Amino acid sequence: MPQKTFRMVVQYDGARFCGWQRQGEDPTVQLALEQALSRMTGRAVVVHGSGRTDAGVHALGQAAHVVLDTRLTADEIQKGLNALLPEDVAVTKCTLAAEGFHARYDAKSKLYAYHFASGSVRPVVGRQYCWWIKKPLDHAAMARAAEHFLGTRDFSAMEAAGSPRSHSVRTVMESRVTIHGQNAVYWVRADGFLRHMVRNMAGTLAWCGTGRMDPDAVPALLESRDRKKAPPTAPAKGLFLVEVEYGKERP
Repeated sequence: MPQKTFRMVVQYDGARFCGWQRQGEDPTVQLALEQALSRMTGRAVVVHGSGRTDAGVHALGQAAHVVLDTRLTADEIQKGLNALLPEDVAVTKCTLAAEGFHARYDAKSKLYAYHFASGSVRPVVGRQYCWWIKKPLDHAAMARAAEHFLGTRDFSAMEAAGSPRSHSVRTVMESRVTIHGQNAVYWVRADGFLRHMVRNMAGTLAWCGTGRMDPDAVPALLESRDRKKAPPTAPAKGLFLVEVEYGKERP
């Protein structure tokens, strides 16, 4: 039976998961997919994601692939998975990929969104998908700070300890803030991200938005390459992996 490589786009609510990557029997998104595929095929299966997401982080468009010896079509794989997966995980797209495709190594860029809520009254509906900051946010200051993240640079100051990387230089091609009433969303696209990088960037924007840090101090912070000089890490629950881009073709 010929091997087939399937590309998947996976959506998940990360609230109860210990992140994407398999960690023994702890609940992870990778494990949920592998268990469902094993039930479908009767074999042990390994699913490869475009990268890790932290515990509590959500995804609208995580990319993954799996290589299977099967006669099943991509449509049958998708329908079977969605019948077996828990209600907080879904495969929104499944296609047959070229031989040798790899969800992680072939990725060209990733887009993340971080959601901020502000105001004197804490949000109730949707509270598990945003970071509530009681103090009003200066959106203009946040937007100015976001611009300083653009370009190719060393992001050591935005990196948590233990990043699995050979270097800490990344290229950020999109870094902007959109305003939604009192709330804001930070959008950032890069060719790769260090551990907790987006959450540390969001934490920096929060400090700028609440007047604890001058937005124009961000370049000096980045040049310091010192994580200890940066603001605290933003909570995981406000972060979404929106999409993974693969050049001209997207999964």
